[in-house]
Amino acid sequence: MNAREWIDAYAAELGAEPPTNDEIKAILEIAAVAAHGSERIAAPVACWVGGRAGASFAELQAAAERVDAPHDAADREDEAGRDG
Repeated sequence: MNAREWIDAYAAELGAEPPTNDEIKAILEIAAVAAHGSERIAAPVACWVGGRAGASFAELQAAAERVDAPHDAADREDEAGRDG
């Protein structure tokens, strides 16, 4: 069973509509920010929190990027220190 089939079956078990391909892409982008900025476990939990929040994908992505901004700034500083 591939991921799409599993997700569709899971949604059916729950009596829910499965996400569209665009929704899956948005979810994975949010998960990537969470995993990059923290640990892998942050990705699914961030998506769960986002689902509970009821915000749009754009709002969820923006929130994830705001949380990750200090991490990105620190990475840039580390890279600048190595280059200099």
